[in-house]
Amino acid sequence: MYDLSKYKIKQNPVILGIESSCDETACAVIRGRQVLSDCIISSASEQALYGGVVPEIASRAHTDAVDEVVTKALKEAGISANEVDAVAVTYGAGLLGALLVGLSFAKAFAHAHNIPLIAVNHIRGHMAAAYLEQPDLKPPFITLLASGGHTAILHTKSELEAEVLGGTCDDAAGEAFDKVARVLGLSYPGGPNVQSLAEDGEKTIEFPSALVRSISGMTFSYSGLKTAVINYMHTAEQRGAKVSKEDVAYSFQCAAIDPLVKKTVDCAIKLRVPTVTAGGGVVANDYLRKELTNACLSAGITLVLPEKKHCTDNAAMIASEGLNQYLAGNFAPLSVNAKAQISLK
Repeated sequence: MYDLSKYKIKQNPVILGIESSCDETACAVIRGRQVLSDCIISSASEQALYGGVVPEIASRAHTDAVDEVVTKALKEAGISANEVDAVAVTYGAGLLGALLVGLSFAKAFAHAHNIPLIAVNHIRGHMAAAYLEQPDLKPPFITLLASGGHTAILHTKSELEAEVLGGTCDDAAGEAFDKVARVLGLSYPGGPNVQSLAEDGEKTIEFPSALVRSISGMTFSYSGLKTAVINYMHTAEQRGAKVSKEDVAYSFQCAAIDPLVKKTVDCAIKLRVPTVTAGGGVVANDYLRKELTNACLSAGITLVLPEKKHCTDNAAMIASEGLNQYLAGNFAPLSVNAKAQISLK
């Protein structure tokens, strides 16, 4: 029987984080908010052969890599397995088979070392990456979440409570970047390659804004923007017209990111929240980072941006959110299961 009540809360625990929701097998060790190690074994190069993530290949890659990456993380941290106070692992959202690999390993680790298991929402992990950049960060703050699976602006009221102020009604921003990359003939992963191409472009094409009209004025749609880019490219091809892919990439990037930046800062001003944070793979985009930095500076708002390596999928952010849950005593039973879909809360 897994008795959750027997565990005593430490104020500066050593937490092992495991992430396997997609194509990155990752493990990190933190002590409090201090990152002692942060290791990743990626199957992205293998996935690129197929133009995107193949779930079966990802699951097999995780199975091959999980023990290796955990051993490496413990060694780099200078920590023995017996010194770990809790293991935090992504249980959703993500590819179900991939999630099960990390979750199964974490369950076995927790049981073998008689320590609590913490089931972490992957999306909350992205939100918790800001604490790694500024360990003394305290809510409230406005959080911009922009990843391959989610796009939202949230009012983070405490380490455990966040109110969704607005989000996408269809595709996520990161998903749109990947789909636009394909139509531009760019390889996987799409986001970084679109950014690279956009660096030599100009805003010469008026694509529809990702912000759509709504009662709240906080609804985003990336399906329409993505379709506009696809139609633009197909129409040009049919006419035999020459197209500047650089301009297409830059114009799309502006249409996708500018509304997110504006509405994030607008929320901070309206709610009188002095700090903005951001998380998710799209936050590694240089244009977003520059525009959000400038907008916050102009508004007199403090901006906390995680390092780029902590914006994309990683285990340090899972351990960081694990610490939030650990301090609240939110431990999971060994019967917890993986979930392909999960809400932001």
